[in-house]
Amino acid sequence: MSVSRPRESRLELRPLARGDEEELLRIHSTPEVVRWWDHPEEDFPWDEPDSTRFTILVDGRIAGLIQYWEEREPRYRHAGVDLFLDPKLHGRGFGTKAVARVVDLLVSERGHHRITIDPALANAAAIRCYEKAGFKAIGVMRQAERNSGGEGWHDCLLMELVIPAGSAS
Repeated sequence: MSVSRPRESRLELRPLARGDEEELLRIHSTPEVVRWWDHPEEDFPWDEPDSTRFTILVDGRIAGLIQYWEEREPRYRHAGVDLFLDPKLHGRGFGTKAVARVVDLLVSERGHHRITIDPALANAAAIRCYEKAGFKAIGVMRQAERNSGGEGWHDCLLMELVIPAGSAS
């Protein structure tokens, strides 16, 4: 008797491209994403020109967005990452894989040794995802981010991944 295993889904990251807007806007507008990312800006996903954005694809279909930004001042050089994923795909490891790929790019191609991420303290699923990708909690930033809709503030967890000296490009 032969047992067939389910095919493993394929995750890809590609630069954000024209034509991605509609599906990314649909995902960004889900209550699970709006809760942490707030409502999309009018020019989303082109609203953060200082960030480099990638469309996350799972089995060739748009599944979310991941972005990074860089502090280029040599004395403080590091990068930050953020992402959202279609709620239908939560809990399947795609967020962790996407973060790991961007971390690899930031270390091997962009020469960073330190990467940060700062999820809402109440976003336990995101924190677990980032821990699985190697990030460590380093402190709570009190009232660091506006709540969705602009009413009140919430705390964020500052997390970092540091590549030991001599390991980064």
